[in-house]
Amino acid sequence: MLLALVLVPLAFAAVTFLLPSNRLRPWLLPVGGAVQLALVIAALLWPDASLHPWLELDPLNRVVLAFLAVLFFLCSVYAPGYLASRASRPNRVFSAALFAFLAMMTLTVLSQHLGLMWVAIEACTLSSAPLLYFHRTPRSLEATWKYLLIGSVGIALALFGSFFLAYAALHGGLEPSLFFQDLVREAPQLSRPWLRAAFVVLFVGYGTKMGLAPMHTWKPDAYGEAPGLVGALLAGGLTSCAFLALLRFFQICVASGEGAFARGIMVTIGLVSMAVAGIFMARQRDYKRMLAYSSVEHMGILVLGVGIDGWALFGALLHLVNNGLTKGVLFLSAGNIDRAYDSKSVDVVGGAIRRMPISGTLFLAGFFAITGSPPFGPFFSEFTILRAAFASGQYWTGGMFLLALFVIFMGMGATVLAVVQGEPSPRASATDAKDSFLTVAPIIVFMSLVLLLGLYLPPPLDTALREAAAFLERTP
Repeated sequence: MLLALVLVPLAFAAVTFLLPSNRLRPWLLPVGGAVQLALVIAALLWPDASLHPWLELDPLNRVVLAFLAVLFFLCSVYAPGYLASRASRPNRVFSAALFAFLAMMTLTVLSQHLGLMWVAIEACTLSSAPLLYFHRTPRSLEATWKYLLIGSVGIALALFGSFFLAYAALHGGLEPSLFFQDLVREAPQLSRPWLRAAFVVLFVGYGTKMGLAPMHTWKPDAYGEAPGLVGALLAGGLTSCAFLALLRFFQICVASGEGAFARGIMVTIGLVSMAVAGIFMARQRDYKRMLAYSSVEHMGILVLGVGIDGWALFGALLHLVNNGLTKGVLFLSAGNIDRAYDSKSVDVVGGAIRRMPISGTLFLAGFFAITGSPPFGPFFSEFTILRAAFASGQYWTGGMFLLALFVIFMGMGATVLAVVQGEPSPRASATDAKDSFLTVAPIIVFMSLVLLLGLYLPPPLDTALREAAAFLERTP
């Protein structure tokens, strides 16, 4: 069953690539997304479906696997409408690469072996690179190369970290193993200096994939030039896979007794990421690059929550879901606005609510959600993290967290309000783009889920998140 979760998207990628019709090909995306969602539901209800010890479901990856299936399905429903508006561009490679990207993200999530997970994350980068180059402009080519080069540096560091982790076992007198179950079980016997060195290098390597500051430099270009559909999958999908990888190594540190060391690094880098995002978001003129810095901020919130510990760990896992769903609202609606104005600059874009009433309204609502305004889901998860910080006596961390949220709200708000308010420019009237069912229905569903998670946390999700948090803090 778990192997099918990887092989089925790859099969759809092959069929999509071979299908000759440029018009019919995009419709395979929602079909494949629906099949994948059904398979994920079946796998979650059939917990013994594993390829032990390489692929296996555990309390941690169950949450991420279900979230990725929902994220991709909603984005796949959006895809035919988007590609129809870009009918002059070939979509063979784009459509096939989307399925390949889904397969590799799924493999990353299910992997129980450090080496297999490393290969899967690198495959995620390679399969998503053609998606960035869809517009085939000089800037999109530059963004693609920057994405590949910086990502390659990050994954190379992650490989060194993997070697360090294996040597920590060898230096501790153990038989080296890269299976996570073995590493957690034998964690107390690992060489502490080599384990610390491994965590630092792995954190930098996979933190580059997440886009944590100061390893975030690929994000503004990649997110700014990618189609909104791709931006949503990168901000909600690829970053979640990299975060899951960091959680695996955090679990090993906790089991070895080095949890305090790992938490200190995560709190520091989390606050740095939020501070960098706030600085670059101020007076940002490109609203898609603004979303990239918003992603840097929320990656910082994720690792900050893990570093604070306690209830903040539950809040960080919930925030992974809330952030991904809200990014779906923002990137897809931003993509609709971009098509209407043929520009990403606030110097050109204005009056989006008048020009694109549904997309403009959803973009504004997404802004309030992603900045932690009630009653949306991110408010609940961010408040959980903040409450845990103050409850554990980490007043300085909680205060800096609040200050960063305020600065980001002000900086992001100035750009968003410039986009949605005012009168549409003459340039907007020159395009024939408009809201359609396929290009707004998935955004409405994303927004509904974000609102639901702010008002009510479904018991199955609550239980899954609690089990995942307990799983991370488990000791041998």
